[in-house]
Amino acid sequence: MSLKDGLILEFLENHDLELPPKPLYRNLNRHGHKIGYSTVRQRLDLLEEKGLLEKDDDGGYYSISDCGRAYLAGELEADDLE
Repeated sequence: MSLKDGLILEFLENHDLELPPKPLYRNLNRHGHKIGYSTVRQRLDLLEEKGLLEKDDDGGYYSISDCGRAYLAGELEADDLE
């Protein structure tokens, strides 16, 4: 887990959004988080693999999962995800 993972999870949780990679990238940067588009795409895939994000049935929109919320709340450690 990286700092950027936390930024992505917190942004999606705080804004209660379901977003595809490009708008997520744009909104993160608009809110002062300097993160590249390729990094956002890469981290989204990893966060989904770990169960912290969910991807919609069409495969384009990401939202935070219950597991992601538990991680942010400190109820799960990074080691629990691997």
